[in-house]
Amino acid sequence: MLGVSAACAASACTGSFGDDASGSGGSSASVSTNGSGSGAAQGGTSGQGGALDGGVCQRWKADRADMNEGTWTGSLDTCDPGDVSATGRDNALKIANLYRWLADLAPVSHDPAAGVAAQACALIMDKNRSLSHTPPTSWGCYTELGASGAGSSNIATLPGVGAVDLYMIDPGNPTTIGHRRWILSNSLGPIGLGSTSKFSCMKVLGGVGNANKPFTAWPPAGQIPYQVWGVSFQSLDETGWTVQSDSIALAGAKVLLSEDGVERPVDTVELAGGYGSTHALRFNPSGWQTSPGHTYHVVVSGAASPIEYDVEVLDCQ
Repeated sequence: MLGVSAACAASACTGSFGDDASGSGGSSASVSTNGSGSGAAQGGTSGQGGALDGGVCQRWKADRADMNEGTWTGSLDTCDPGDVSATGRDNALKIANLYRWLADLAPVSHDPAAGVAAQACALIMDKNRSLSHTPPTSWGCYTELGASGAGSSNIATLPGVGAVDLYMIDPGNPTTIGHRRWILSNSLGPIGLGSTSKFSCMKVLGGVGNANKPFTAWPPAGQIPYQVWGVSFQSLDETGWTVQSDSIALAGAKVLLSEDGVERPVDTVELAGGYGSTHALRFNPSGWQTSPGHTYHVVVSGAASPIEYDVEVLDCQ
């Protein structure tokens, strides 16, 4: 567990940084996620399909032009959860949907009722300056609603907009990468978003999405901004690339990766099931780093069904 902003999920984590859990509950730290699930994203236009060259960079820059966290109206002194202004909530949702778009998944919406539970969750975490998916009744500003929100959310020691980036890098969770997998889950949505000025919760458990995408990779097939690698204090190469699926068993599978036709070694690890997807792999570059302007060919060997795709890394400065 790291003593910095980070993420962790559901069944158990307390502290600044944690790990995700499956089942009920969420993740804690700068970010956190919870629960297991399969299915797909709910309605709307999915993915970047048909985007012209430059369209990915245009979308990346446009959606990140305003990263304002908004204003929190609550109070730690009176245990008033308050609310985060529409600017902050809308921006957090926008960034989550930007990542889903890049991964060719449909956008999700915000559920106000789930947002109330997430807001109560954020208040508890901020009041106690710690993260837990199962906060004890002795914690300041404890409520059953907030505890319920904590048990079904990604939780973070960052306000809502910045937390999304942290979840997608997901440092400190090498056995699950659960926060990222929840944001890219087939079953995600609608979600609840709650935030104070320092802590936030994203309610992800119990989604009704039904995208049924065979697999989702991060970084995804197609074009991806190189800037994705550097949105948090660790890089995507450090925490790992991932492939997740609800229908393709990945036990025993290995990843073969080449950069512009040259083989590059990777370390492959099977991830715990139930964190936003039934199956998942993490693979980290071994002795090399991703560079913009290059194309990476990924083959997952030994999976129940063939998985093969190209990642084209763009410099979107």
